[in-house]
Amino acid sequence: MNVRRLALAVLTDVTDGGAYANLRLKQAQAGLPEADARFLAALVYGTLERLLYLDHVLAAYAPGRAKKAVRGILRLGACELLFLRTPPHAAVSEYVSLCRALGKGGAAGFVNAVLRRVDRERGTPPPLPAALDERLSIRYSHPLWLVRMWLGELGREETERLLACPPLPQCVRAQYPETAEGLLASLPCPAERGRMDANCLRLARGLDVTASEAFAAGRMTVQGEGAMLACRALGDCRGLSVLDACAAPGGKSAYIASLAQSDVALTCFELHEHRVALLERTLERLHVAARIERRDAAVFDPAYADAFDAVLVDAPCSGLGLLAGKPDLRYRAAEDDVASLAAVQAAILDACARYVRPGGVLVYATCTVSRRENGEQTAAFLARHADFAPDALPFAQGHALQLLPHVHGTEGFFMARMRRCT
Repeated sequence: MNVRRLALAVLTDVTDGGAYANLRLKQAQAGLPEADARFLAALVYGTLERLLYLDHVLAAYAPGRAKKAVRGILRLGACELLFLRTPPHAAVSEYVSLCRALGKGGAAGFVNAVLRRVDRERGTPPPLPAALDERLSIRYSHPLWLVRMWLGELGREETERLLACPPLPQCVRAQYPETAEGLLASLPCPAERGRMDANCLRLARGLDVTASEAFAAGRMTVQGEGAMLACRALGDCRGLSVLDACAAPGGKSAYIASLAQSDVALTCFELHEHRVALLERTLERLHVAARIERRDAAVFDPAYADAFDAVLVDAPCSGLGLLAGKPDLRYRAAEDDVASLAAVQAAILDACARYVRPGGVLVYATCTVSRRENGEQTAAFLARHADFAPDALPFAQGHALQLLPHVHGTEGFFMARMRRCT
C-alpha cells in the first residue's frame, strides 16, 4: 500500500479512533521495507508532534472544518511540506493523488490549493496568538489546560523548556544475571550509560528490541531511566520482602528483582485481568519469581498488615511526563483526570502504608509532572500519617525528586521515599 495512504489510516485511527500511536504504527509497519517504515513513522509522529500548530496554519488557509479524510490529508501534507525534506511539487502531487484514490476527487482541487499556499507562504506563516498560554499551546502543540497548569507550577522558562524538549533516546537495560557491560558489548548499535543509573543504556538509534535474541532470552528489556530510578528509590532490597502494589506491565518488578540479584521475596498486585496476564508474561520472560495477585491496591487486606520491608506504589497517573515520546497522549489527557487520579492515588497510598512493617520503606512514584499528583500528594499523605517520615533517596538530596526531561534527560518521573517510624 502507498505509504502516505498508510499514514493517513494510522493518523485517523489515532486522532479519531483513540488508537495508541506506537501500537498502531507498529502494526502498519509490518512487512514494509526499512526505508518505507522510517518514512511512515516520520509522517505519523511528525504530524502528531505538531498537530495543533498544523491545524493553526491550515485554519488560516482553509477556514471551516474539512471532512475527516480530507483533514487528515491536509495535516500530513502540511507536515511534509513544512518539516520533512520532500520536494514541494512532489509532496503536493502525492496528496492530491491520494485524495482522488480515496474517492474524494471533488476535494482534490481544494487540497491542491491549500497545500500550495502552505508551501508558498512558509516564510511568513500565520502569526501565533498574543497571549502567552495560547501561543505556547499552539507553538508546541500541547493542550491549553496543560500549558496553563505548567506555567502556574513551573514558571515560564521551565515550561517552555519542557514543552520544547525533543523525544528521548530509546533505553534498554540488562536483567540479572546479565550485566550492563555484557549487554553493552552485544548491542548492534552504540549506546551510552544513563546519567543517574549506569544500568540504563541509551541507544544511539531506535531498534526493534523485541526481535533480538537477548530480549527473547530474557537478558534485556526496554525501560527508561526514570522508571529504573523509582525502583532504586527502595534502596538495597536483597533478602527483603517487597511489594510492588501496581505492578503491570512488570518492568519495575523485574528491575527490583534484578537489583537484588534475585534475592528478594517479591509480591505483585495488579487490578485488571488483562494486565495481570501481561505482568505474568513479562516476569516469565525475564525469569523473575514472584507472587502475583489480582487485587485492588486501594483496598486494604488485613492479611498483609505489616508484611513488607519495602513497598513501591507506582500509582496510576496522568502520564504527563511521557508526552515527548508519546505525542498522542497529549490529546488523550484531560484536565479532570488529574483530580480524579489524585483521589485514587491517595486511597492506594493509605491502604499500602499499612502493609509496611515498622522501620520499613514506602516509595511513591508517578510518571507525571503535576504538583497535585506528586508533591502535594505526598505532603498530604505525611500529614495524615504521623507514623511515616521523609527518608532520603539513595541517589539524590532529600526524600523526593521530580525528574524533568529537559533537566535530567529522563522521562518526567516523580518519586518520594518515606519510612515508617512506628
